[in-house]
Amino acid sequence: MSKAFVFPGQGSQAVGMGKALYESFAPARAVFDEVDEALGERLSTLIFEGPEADLTLTANAQPALMAVSLAVVRVLEAEADLDLARDATYVAGHSLGEYSALAAAGSLTLATTARLLRQRGAAMQSAVPVGVGAMAALLGLDYETGLAVTKQAEAETGENAVCAIANDNGGGQVVASGSKAAVMRAMEIAKEKGAKRSMLLPVSAPFHCPLMAPAAAVMAEALAEVSIRPPCVPLVANVIAAPVTDPEKIRSLLVSQVTGTVRWRESVAFMAAEGVDLFIECGSGKVLTGLLKRIAPQARGLTIGQPADLEALRAESEKV
Repeated sequence: MSKAFVFPGQGSQAVGMGKALYESFAPARAVFDEVDEALGERLSTLIFEGPEADLTLTANAQPALMAVSLAVVRVLEAEADLDLARDATYVAGHSLGEYSALAAAGSLTLATTARLLRQRGAAMQSAVPVGVGAMAALLGLDYETGLAVTKQAEAETGENAVCAIANDNGGGQVVASGSKAAVMRAMEIAKEKGAKRSMLLPVSAPFHCPLMAPAAAVMAEALAEVSIRPPCVPLVANVIAAPVTDPEKIRSLLVSQVTGTVRWRESVAFMAAEGVDLFIECGSGKVLTGLLKRIAPQARGLTIGQPADLEALRAESEKV
């Protein structure tokens, strides 16, 4: 059985995530404690107790989701004999989840990852004034049609308008991002082209589009200062939907990712075509497992976010 370990992105956060792991397992407690120390604050208290409005802030949500994902991995290593180098074919993560994947695979240290994600979240939040940008889910359109919609919206909205595909999530779900007026126009065009539904997303900035260029510049500087090691298994990177192990290539792709499209559909399809038949989602929620059913229905998904989920993975291991 070929396995890929995948890591969720922003939107999967929930107050109380990871708390049962923290209370049940010392390796999980060590992860949250190390993240708190790296950031110089009790992020774990915010994760476990809220308030939700503060946890949802990009600068908090990004390191918080990573902390939960890495707590899952460390518990699996201690309690389920997980060895990523032995047991995984690939790792991948959705947007910020790519950092979680790299930390899990030993490419980045936990403390470095926490600090990078705090910087990334703050930089993405401040790159565009609130209200200037927007993001919208265009449901029922494939990527090619969605791309045509965004190009038309950009052209029709006028000079300096920006509209791009932020996420190609698969199963007829693409997300447009850019100038608010252009995104609103894209929603109208999408309906004309047969979208089942178009809806604005409750986000505070237009992620993964050219408007994020100031944030990409911040991350280029931040990433230039950190050590990146080859991951123990290849990372299937968001912006190329292909495997990478070279540290300098990883560094470059993490910068490109800030303004580039998250090519999740293609990433999962690639891994499935390479023989991956079990995708294990580590962290909060089940978003990626849900998308898997639409992208590669022949593959199976398993979510690990609670102590009780460990039994499911042990049962899978016994099948091998």
